[in-house]
Amino acid sequence: MSQGILNWIEKRIPMMRVAKMHAIEYPAPKNMNFWYVFGFLATIVLINQIVTGIWLTMSFVPSAEGAFASVEYIMREVDYGYIIRYMHSTGASAFFIVVYMHMFRGMIYGSYQKPRELIWLFGMFIYLALMAEAFMGYVLPWGQMSYWGAQVIVSLFGAIPVIGEDLTVWIQGDYVISGATLNRFFALHVIALPLVLVILVFLHIVALHEVGSNNPDGVDVKRPKGSVAEEDKTPYKMHEYYTKKYDIINDVVPFFPHIVLKDLVAFCFFLAAFAYVMFFNPEMGGYFLEAPNFEQANPLKTPEHIFPVWYFTPFYAILKAVPDKLFGVIAMFAAIALLALLPWIDRGKVRSWRYRCGLHKYNLLMFAVVFIFLGYLGGTPQQDWKVIASQICTFLYFGFFALLWLYSKNEKTKPLPERVTK
Repeated sequence: MSQGILNWIEKRIPMMRVAKMHAIEYPAPKNMNFWYVFGFLATIVLINQIVTGIWLTMSFVPSAEGAFASVEYIMREVDYGYIIRYMHSTGASAFFIVVYMHMFRGMIYGSYQKPRELIWLFGMFIYLALMAEAFMGYVLPWGQMSYWGAQVIVSLFGAIPVIGEDLTVWIQGDYVISGATLNRFFALHVIALPLVLVILVFLHIVALHEVGSNNPDGVDVKRPKGSVAEEDKTPYKMHEYYTKKYDIINDVVPFFPHIVLKDLVAFCFFLAAFAYVMFFNPEMGGYFLEAPNFEQANPLKTPEHIFPVWYFTPFYAILKAVPDKLFGVIAMFAAIALLALLPWIDRGKVRSWRYRCGLHKYNLLMFAVVFIFLGYLGGTPQQDWKVIASQICTFLYFGFFALLWLYSKNEKTKPLPERVTK
């Protein structure tokens, strides 16, 4: 009976065929390494954020009068409420950690190059939606840093000529940061942006499976383009088809169990680290949860130092490095836009840094170090030397893209292997 029901469903909604095509028998390059686990981990964290977020909304009061008290109620009175809250707050930082690692993997192995430009663009849209989601969620506890952080970030839109002031009022829902702002951010954080994120993740995966996964060598496996060859009438046996027709059994492996088992090993280590932070150090020295946010928002009392949570601080440092507010906002958004334009800035024909010139490796490593240092500069109190350091690092950040565009066209590269290596 159960098999008959499954067959009846399958004829109307091809769930198993889709599952085998895009998961179980999806042909993945055999040499996927440690760097390829972060996409899987990002999916796990996204699920964690959605599930814990749903539970938190059951006891949260989205108003200026009740938000802070409701968070305290969740922490102290709701059964296991503190665990759910810490899972959500730790998950927010974990999300950005794995996303940054996932993006850096794409940069070192050239996963943004043809024909994967659209995959990279969808990934950047996910990143932007994630930043908006995190910012609005950060405001909801209505602590001191939540309130004043929102004040600083929203005021940036006021620097836009002509429409800036009206745009700021529209975002706030009021002439100042108030309960109307909190209520508006709650609706976007709980309903609109999660829906956008899920849709973008779906499109990201569909685009990936259409052109196939990249690999550390940056070379294409010898198989037809697309998820399923036109002449293949049995998508259930897709991996078998590829290996028999092209004799490339050493090039690809089915996603299950080979890649899944690698991902599960990485997940175990990730879960151990996540659990340690959640149970023993959820504030992470003030980086994940700042001390001022344990005080209720007070519009009449400004914190001694105001800066955003750690995953925004690299761009905040770029903003502060430019003396003029308008040009600072332009530089901050340009820093994100240039990342999205990488497929067209990099004019090289070789994807993986394994076979690219030494200058490219140094340039990419310099970019990573500068980005981390900008994060430090943007998340600590401003001093004269830090302002100068921020300006130097901002120049180096944008210099990465300019230098890449210059040398990538006529870059001297190493010979590429004909097939993927171990």
